[in-house]
Amino acid sequence: MNQQKINFSFQCQASCSHTKARAGVFVTPHGVVETPRFMPVGTLATVKTLTPAQLEVAGAQMVLANTYHLHLQPGEAIIKQAGGLHRFMGWHGPILTDSGGFQVFSLSQLRTITEEGVRFRSPRDGRMIDLTPERCMEIQHALGADVIMAFDECPPYPAERTEVELATQRTYRWLKRCIVAHNRPEQQALFGIVQGGVYLDLRQRAAESLVELDLPGYAIGGVSVGEPPELIHQIVQTTAPLLPWHKPRYLMGVGTYREMVLAIASGIDLFDCVIPTRLGRHGSALVQGERWNLKNAQFREDFSPLDASCPCYCCQNFSRAYLNHLVRSRESLGYMLLSHHNVTELIRFTQAIRAAILSDQFTTQFAQWLFTSC
Repeated sequence: MNQQKINFSFQCQASCSHTKARAGVFVTPHGVVETPRFMPVGTLATVKTLTPAQLEVAGAQMVLANTYHLHLQPGEAIIKQAGGLHRFMGWHGPILTDSGGFQVFSLSQLRTITEEGVRFRSPRDGRMIDLTPERCMEIQHALGADVIMAFDECPPYPAERTEVELATQRTYRWLKRCIVAHNRPEQQALFGIVQGGVYLDLRQRAAESLVELDLPGYAIGGVSVGEPPELIHQIVQTTAPLLPWHKPRYLMGVGTYREMVLAIASGIDLFDCVIPTRLGRHGSALVQGERWNLKNAQFREDFSPLDASCPCYCCQNFSRAYLNHLVRSRESLGYMLLSHHNVTELIRFTQAIRAAILSDQFTTQFAQWLFTSC
């Protein structure tokens, strides 16, 4: 038996009778991820303002880190010396590392793309760095995450069809080089990324090509680079059903209520986004589908919990008035409490969706998101 099949597996436990939504279990060497699931982003080996213990209490099962940022600081050699990302950051559950492709390609004035890879100038110290598919694999091997992403080219939106087509073809060629360079399949699952911009025929061709490579999992990339929501929905609806039923499907960079519900209805299992901690650091809270600015005067004398139904430490112990005070005073505790709540909220949201799928009540319980316009 293939060792990869032992350490990594995905099993669909239930599916919705009216949509393509499914509930599953993704098994990794560092634990199980129950899907669908929101994954907090820890770009620099830390989910901003939160400890690993707080993440665990929030219900996190898998977190993300970023190859590009960790390569720049502190460097993968130091992390490897520390025993890998899990030991370095004190998180013992599953970890996924993004390849850094999105970050590199966002440096439009500082990088040069060739067939070999990307050369870019470090925004930290100005040194020139060459990032190739092989180097991307080498860095991620040193980091030691459970799931690693293939190096891809991610054109911004909007982009001409010719540019997107060339980038999509190059992404496929780079993926095949990543597969050759990846020498730890029993310890790290390599996911391929479907690109293609807003051009649905390119997405379809890319998905079909990647499926032929029989990877342990697949991601849809390039869908949160400026596109309007309706285009994101079209891309996901077209692409997700083309990916294997028995493999996990990951929608990169998406983490809003409506977008997750619609993506789950198309068959997506995993999500990540910086939104919950970014909003928390700016004094905003996600509350039952709404976004609240705790700086607003309406909360100054509101002594009720942020959300009485939420089990998080913030909601169980502090009032909206106190949060308003902390945010207005720019106290770091306020940012931590709101970030903890926001992460808890999105994880609870996907947990509720999972429970609804298991009981075949998905379309009933989440009708407000599925059947209303953007």
